[in-house]
Amino acid sequence: MLDAVRNEDEFRVLSLLGKLREPNETHLGISKGRAAGRALGPKTIGVLAKQLSDSKAARTGLIEDLEDTALFIEGVGKDIVSDITTNIIRGMLIAYTGGVCEFYGIPTEEVPSGFVWNPLNQTWEEDWVNLPVTDTGKLLLTPKVIVRTGLHLTKDEFFSHHLTPALQNEELEKPGSKLVQTLKDGSRHVNREDIRRHYGNSKSVVESLTVERPNLYLHYKSVKCKSHPERITHEDFDSITGSDQTNYYDALRKVLETPLGSDYANQYHSNIEALMTTLFYPQLSNPIKECEINEGRKRVDIRYTNTSDRGFFSWLRTHQIPCKYIFMECKNYSRDLGNPELDQISSRFSPLRGTFGIISCRSFENKELFLKRCRDTALDQRGYIVLLDDSDLIELVESAVEALQAPRETKSAHNVSRTIWEYPLIQQRFDALVS
Repeated sequence: MLDAVRNEDEFRVLSLLGKLREPNETHLGISKGRAAGRALGPKTIGVLAKQLSDSKAARTGLIEDLEDTALFIEGVGKDIVSDITTNIIRGMLIAYTGGVCEFYGIPTEEVPSGFVWNPLNQTWEEDWVNLPVTDTGKLLLTPKVIVRTGLHLTKDEFFSHHLTPALQNEELEKPGSKLVQTLKDGSRHVNREDIRRHYGNSKSVVESLTVERPNLYLHYKSVKCKSHPERITHEDFDSITGSDQTNYYDALRKVLETPLGSDYANQYHSNIEALMTTLFYPQLSNPIKECEINEGRKRVDIRYTNTSDRGFFSWLRTHQIPCKYIFMECKNYSRDLGNPELDQISSRFSPLRGTFGIISCRSFENKELFLKRCRDTALDQRGYIVLLDDSDLIELVESAVEALQAPRETKSAHNVSRTIWEYPLIQQRFDALVS
């Protein structure tokens, strides 16, 4: 797209943008009742194409990513960015939706895919795909872990914290600048509000000022790249959607009430997955049950993708522990676990997949002996395995709920996330493996 803008290829610009439509099948947005977005349409696309073609920021290379357009192109905000992103990744969302439907047994129907971007031949394509369908039409599921309520880069933040200080300094260096005030102590000063009134802060103004000072924007983006936009927590999601509050104890109760024995292994497996997915989100995501490895010659009960950006699972990464995936084995035994169960999960490890896993089970006659066996496995460099039995699961849930119920005035999103996502019990078990 940006190449076409810089090459002044108007036909290519329109052909790329022309297939974009409001993706109502995701149901992301603020419409009540039936999804009825109006952000993208033929008229909007025509205006957007012209604005991009006329944009100095696009032509000079200042705009490199989709989110950049929200700072410099009039009419582009989080809704447009979200809609275009959904159009571009529709193929991946279709694949994700299919996996979720298979995982939970959700029925699907064959429906038109809508336009899907093919990155190999750089064109839009259509096909027939299987998706869930309701009375309102087909549904396209989106991983909650990638959803945000706002943009990471914003015009107001950039103008206030990066452009304004630079303009203040420039005015101080200008002989006879009318914006410079001399204070009683003789020092010279330029008010931030005077900068805003003098220059303005519309997108067109910000674009012109930034094209002349591109390093300011490059610095802003480098600063923002070092931080992560806050992910939507369970509690955020419940509030936004008006859903019932996430019930950690209900998920725990289902695990604890599962009868022992192989006849109930599948039920225990499903209940453990539901509890762990609730507890570990958003640090672990995309659970896959009975995940095949080595071309199907081996399986692991549950495989999570490590999407952590803080807390224990991020700590593993920073300490050079391979942990692209986190593995879980679920044992609904009425007896103690032994070496065979340890050898089973450790044989699923590899430097590419990951070398950290969790074994969940019910209870022990001699828990200390099994913890020593886990340590033996770690010291033999066969991987790091943490044991969680019913009593440990109770402790994990109580810790999470206690953090969430802390008085509002004594907690912040950051402090709560540290308390929950550091998983002190799991950290303690890991430390025992290597101490």
